[in-house]
Amino acid sequence: MLATQTRRRFLTTLSMAGAGALLAAPQALAAEGSLETTTVRLPKFSSICVSPQYAAEELLRAEGFTDVRYVDTPASAVAEAIGQDRLDFGLNYAALLLPAIDGSQPVTVLAGVHVGCFELFAKEGIRNVADLKGRTVGLQDWGSTAHVLVALMAANVGLDPAKDIRWVTDPSVKPIEQFVEGKIDAFMGFPPQPQDLRARQIGHVIVNSTVDRPWSQYFCCMAAGNRDYVQKHPVATKRALRAILKATDLCASEPTRVARRIVDGGFTPRYDYALQTFNEVPYDRWRDYDAADTIRFYALRMHETGFIKSSPQKIIAEGTDWRFLNELKRELKA
Repeated sequence: MLATQTRRRFLTTLSMAGAGALLAAPQALAAEGSLETTTVRLPKFSSICVSPQYAAEELLRAEGFTDVRYVDTPASAVAEAIGQDRLDFGLNYAALLLPAIDGSQPVTVLAGVHVGCFELFAKEGIRNVADLKGRTVGLQDWGSTAHVLVALMAANVGLDPAKDIRWVTDPSVKPIEQFVEGKIDAFMGFPPQPQDLRARQIGHVIVNSTVDRPWSQYFCCMAAGNRDYVQKHPVATKRALRAILKATDLCASEPTRVARRIVDGGFTPRYDYALQTFNEVPYDRWRDYDAADTIRFYALRMHETGFIKSSPQKIIAEGTDWRFLNELKRELKA
């Protein structure tokens, strides 16, 4: 029964991938040579926006990986897990990858995946980020994506994040619950949280990174790998990244199928929120945006606000490798 279900899921995923891409696969694989390893480890955490890494499972198998593992890892710990060789690759927010590189962990950013996804919600009376002065903003923990992004947004409008915002942290209570209960003034949400708040008509959005500048001009989630894995396994790295980028295209072109796939796979519980995310988040821009520009943008602002010590030039030189992305942009033309 399990074998039948696995085969059915495999064939479904292949149909999603498109006949043209599949016909091209044998020639491409033969030209690249043999995989140095058939194992790949990816993170699993409760955020829909990183779904390309979940939708890539059978595409990874089609690339020759026979041991595809999803390891439960909090989003805030993905970069560290990659650096400590507990994960081989992972999608994570750009702002969370840079501190790991700044701390000399062997993390290499390989590609940008999608633009937008995070939204800053506030209660009535707060119209913009400048209005957060003297207000409470909820965090799960210090150094989290929400902490970094809200601090950067505050600094961008002239506020001092350390002095002008009252940060509320409580590891035992999720910030979204505090916001719903009216205990904090603002909250940074990631899918499916924004979809849930809108459905319940709680709060309003003062920053939507999908459409509001400057955040909409840069990648949100990026693909990164363990540096040793990337250097020792270039064929496996290219094939893994190709599977992830193909899955990213599927999120844009086949949102209903991918939404069903990640729900059936146990990556998220609600189909409607997953589908809404795929229809709202631009998954079709990984070819168009400059990944290095995103690293430069966030590194400069994180350096200015004290989150990292390294310059953007050092971060790019020591923590990025765009060779595979450039090859795949030529290969996977729209």
